[in-house]
Amino acid sequence: MSKPILSAHFESRTPSAVRLAQMKYDERKVKPEAVINVGIGNVSLPTNPAMMKRMFALDAPESPFEKGVLRYTSTAGSIETQDAFKNILECEGFDTSKLFVQVTDGGSTGMELLLIGVCGPAGTDEKPLMMIDPAYTNYISFAERVGRKTITVKRHLNEDGKFSLPELDEIEEVIKEHNPGALLVIPYDNPTGQLYDYETLKGLARLCVKYNMWMISDEAYRELYYVEGRELLSIWGITDADVPGIEGRRISVETASKVWNACGLRIGALITDSEEFNNRSVAEYTANLCANAIGQYIFGALAHESKEQIAEWCKSLRDYYQKLIFEVYNGLKKQEPGLIVSSPDATIYSVIDVRNVVKPGFDAIDFVLYCAGEGSVNIDGVETTLLVAPLKGFYDIAKGENNPGSTQFRISFVESPENMAKVPELFVKLLRQYEASR
Repeated sequence: MSKPILSAHFESRTPSAVRLAQMKYDERKVKPEAVINVGIGNVSLPTNPAMMKRMFALDAPESPFEKGVLRYTSTAGSIETQDAFKNILECEGFDTSKLFVQVTDGGSTGMELLLIGVCGPAGTDEKPLMMIDPAYTNYISFAERVGRKTITVKRHLNEDGKFSLPELDEIEEVIKEHNPGALLVIPYDNPTGQLYDYETLKGLARLCVKYNMWMISDEAYRELYYVEGRELLSIWGITDADVPGIEGRRISVETASKVWNACGLRIGALITDSEEFNNRSVAEYTANLCANAIGQYIFGALAHESKEQIAEWCKSLRDYYQKLIFEVYNGLKKQEPGLIVSSPDATIYSVIDVRNVVKPGFDAIDFVLYCAGEGSVNIDGVETTLLVAPLKGFYDIAKGENNPGSTQFRISFVESPENMAKVPELFVKLLRQYEASR
């Protein structure tokens, strides 16, 4: 008997690069004594105290869920939740008086929504989303899901661990060739950990105005930067006074996941200074009805936090991650000086490139699957393996072209400090074990 046929899209689907290692490890029949998972940015720190208070008291008299009733909110999100996103920006020093907020089920849903809103018709090459490679892999995946085209300009990881952006005239040539609908920037960059500066953002903003594009900024990691003397960076810090014409074409992707340690809450937002984009976005999102009502209520606690409370919270996270990231960075270089490790400037990620220390033909995905499926080494008397993310999926590479991610990995600083301290030795020992096996 014949079976029903899957769509061509489903037939082509493979797991996301950030979930690949975990899925392979789950299939492993004989597991080692311990596993350290730094393949996905699944933050394990407690969430903000104001949010925690609401989370633990959903039945309190002041809670809308006191009687166990779970109603839809408005499609754009509750006013309090919208105000929470605005309050964070206001406390950071940005003007929110002309901004519109659409609350979404996580930043991921916001990404999908904006692709529909700024790119050309599904199934065509018209008005693609322009990205800077390597870019967060979910933008590529969601673009494929909704039938939108993406194009990229490439960064290169230098021997000193710095990613070099293409020159603006090179970016402009790609714009002329492909006529994108929008340019995506990730100022506190995922996956590279690169930290942009305002001059770079202004240069890119000028191109957006010149070629009538939307400027999209993924600000999931705003506040997580570790370079002395740098000011807080945001698309909302670029105005018509800096780049005439930029206002009215700005969109930021926001989330509760990273700075607020609430990955599983699944609350995000699209913020824009275009009333028309916001109106159409809300109209499109009416099919979703609304974002998670309990998640909105918990995140809504941030609408009432003071500037001092927001600043103190963000500084505590910066202090925590900075210490962790620099220790792992130094540990990796000590264990294997030939490794290229990205400069620890921002976010909760580092990129490791093994191109100088492996045999020809090395493939990052094969190494990840080896670690997840069979590899393990002894660390402090315990058989342990490591789950990391191959960077191949973060590059939008045409078939047959060389993929720089073939020798690159992203690690996330989400395990305990004790476990993160083991990562350098664990990574290098597993790499040597794998290389000896092939």
